[in-house]
This record gives sequence, C-alpha cells and structure tokens, in this order.
Amino acid sequence: MEFKHIPVMLNEVVDALNIKPNGTYIDCTVGGGGHSYEIAKHLTNGKLYCFDRDGEAIATSKNRLKEFGDKVEFVKANFKDAPNIITENVDGILIDLGVSSHQIDEGERGFSFLHNGRLDMRMGQDEKIKTAYEIVNFSSEDELKEIFFKYGEEEFSKTIAKNIVKARAEKKIETTFELRDIIENSMPKKVVYSRGGASKKVFQALRIAVNGELDELENTLYKFIDMLNKGGRLVVLTFHSLEDRIVKNVFKKEATDCLCPPKTPICICGHKKKVILVNRKPITASEGELKANSRSSSAKLRAVERV
Repeated sequence: MEFKHIPVMLNEVVDALNIKPNGTYIDCTVGGGGHSYEIAKHLTNGKLYCFDRDGEAIATSKNRLKEFGDKVEFVKANFKDAPNIITENVDGILIDLGVSSHQIDEGERGFSFLHNGRLDMRMGQDEKIKTAYEIVNFSSEDELKEIFFKYGEEEFSKTIAKNIVKARAEKKIETTFELRDIIENSMPKKVVYSRGGASKKVFQALRIAVNGELDELENTLYKFIDMLNKGGRLVVLTFHSLEDRIVKNVFKKEATDCLCPPKTPICICGHKKKVILVNRKPITASEGELKANSRSSSAKLRAVERV
C-alpha cells in the first residue's frame, strides 16, 4: 500500500521554522516526507535529520527525498532519543505529533475504527511493546477505565471498560471492528449518532498508551530547547488537548524569567528565560485546508525561538 500523508499546515510550519539555507534541522516524525521535503528545498549546504519509528515511513521518505542526497540523513528511532543521537546544536526542530494518514488508512495496522484489522497500533511494527490487543484483552477493568479517561477524556470510560471485560471473558477481542462495536454498544444511541466517530476517543487513548506518546514528552521538549542555537526554533504540531497542554506549559515556563510565587519580593529561583514565543496563541488550519484535509481540524501549532 502506498504511504500517503498530507502534511498539516505545511506553509505555516515552514514559516515558523524560519529556515536558514546553511542551518541544521530535525524533523522528528518524517512520515511521508511532506514537511521534510519543503525543509530540504530551503537548504543549500545545510543538513536535515529525519526521524521516524516506522520503517515504512523511513523507506518512503528516503525515496521521496533522494534528490537532496547527503543533505538529508534518516534515523529509524523514536524522536525522544534524538538528544542522545544528535550531538550537535541545531537551528530548528519540528515535532508533528499526529498519526500519518497511511497508518490510519491501512487496516492491518489496527489504528482505525473505520478499517477492520487486528488490534495493534504500534507506530513501529517491530517494536517489542504491548499492542492494543494485549492492552484490551489483559488489562484490568480499572486500568482500561483509566486509560480511556486519562488519554481519551472519554465520558463513558467506566461502562466501556466494563463491557470490554465482559466480552473478552467469552472470546478475546481481536479486531478493530469488534472493539468498535463494544464501544458503540456502551453508549446511548443519540451519542453514537451525534459524535461522528463514537469510538474515536477510545482508539486515540489506546494509541497513546501503546506508543507511550506522552511519556517523557515534557522532558524531551526541555532537551530540544537546550539543543537549539541562538535564533533556532522549536515548532510543535499537536492534535489533542493533553499534548497541547504539555507543550504550552513548557513553552510558557521557558519564556519566563522568574518562576517565583507572585508575592515574592526578590527572585530567589534564579530562572532565566531561554526562549521567546513566536506565536502567543496557537496557529490553526485555514478554512481552505480544513476543507481539503479534515485531519487538520484539531491541529495546533506552537513555536518558540532560542534567545
């Protein structure tokens, strides 16, 4: 299956990175190579490191970006490992925390309630981590409820978890459609019909849990800020409130000189700001992009510049 992914807010991302022709950049989740291609186009003797956990993404983007030769280097790894792999300071870092269209549309990957396939959801198919199948079938009812509520903000978490445990006692839940049916049968029909994807929150929660998407995100952002040269920029695309909250709080903290309580007469924390906010409010997709790519509807772009 061809790896397809429409890069979200492509022009806005390139503008936010403020690319220097001789600069060094990291695309943390290269996917189909859409953002990376535009970054590489702006480089003369610069360098772009492309990270991804997905071997298919690496293979596809290598082919797409082959015209840029040695300017682009590919690393099959979780972007959170980048601070340990890239030892030099860089001029820009892009983190796109969305899931690629290819991963969602390919039923065998088990990401989507719209395409039937075995429950999996691993972004890196060769990674030795718990799959969605294992979490759904072997986690306790309380653990499932916590996952659905914490990562999906699902209001029917308790009922869904209870019904999953009941169903798997008779037969293991193996496919995305089996799970989808349990979720939808755990909700009032009016909710199912009004949501336009009643299972979305639970599937999102499972994907986050499987891939540890929020694990160490905060610490990684701090490390990335420290990797930036003066004037370098960190640009992050988020797709749900939990991610955006983490990014917003880290950026706010690192753009503030003093973190002492408001009534403290003299600063005793010694904190000095490391960045300035490029945009105080998150940038969202234009009306034209929303019409062309519905998956951009929840995207928020935040960026900071090293001082």
